Amino acid sequence: MANKSDYFGLSYIVSLILAIIPFTSWICGAITRFTEGKIIAGIVRLIGLGFILWIVDLILMITSKHILRVLPC
Repeated sequence: MANKSDYFGLSYIVSLILAIIPFTSWICGAITRFTEGKIIAGIVRLIGLGFILWIVDLILMITSKHILRVLPC
């Protein structure tokens, strides 16, 4: 079985493809935060900092195989 990564427990390759596409990264990032119970972080994903967080998520997905998980809200 493949190693699980971010975005709903999908494999690293699928998560990376989803992270490369800005719209899917934005939606998947928000849904991931809401399912983790991080409501404020999900709202920030939806309405603010979308482009900046997309770049950060993409870089982190490539280098560490995980998306940004800073906001504990």
